[in-house]
Amino acid sequence: QVQLVESGGGVVQAGGSLRLSCAPSRTIFSVRAMGWYRQAPGNQRELVAAIAIGGTTNYADSVKGRFTISRDNGKNTVYLQMNSLKPEDTAVYYCNVRGSTYNVWGQGTQVTVSS
Repeated sequence: QVQLVESGGGVVQAGGSLRLSCAPSRTIFSVRAMGWYRQAPGNQRELVAAIAIGGTTNYADSVKGRFTISRDNGKNTVYLQMNSLKPEDTAVYYCNVRGSTYNVWGQGTQVTVSS
């Protein structure tokens, strides 16, 4: 079973930046899409950003213009550059990789934005 290894979370002041990374523990094939979700206490998990195999991206309205998702196809690694962070961005961020026969989640990384 492949695992997703996330890194880059932490504590930052409002207006600051963080970059999240997510890489699989081994090579995976037939990836269709990779993405980042987040879940704040008391809230449901929500999509933050996703990128399809062809490069098409999709963002939550709340992060458009501030967050950028990118991927390294050769390494099946996905990144989330987060700029102009706000306290409401505080959440556990989860990486997701989806293929035709699988849907894998990372363990989550905490992002805390202080005001």
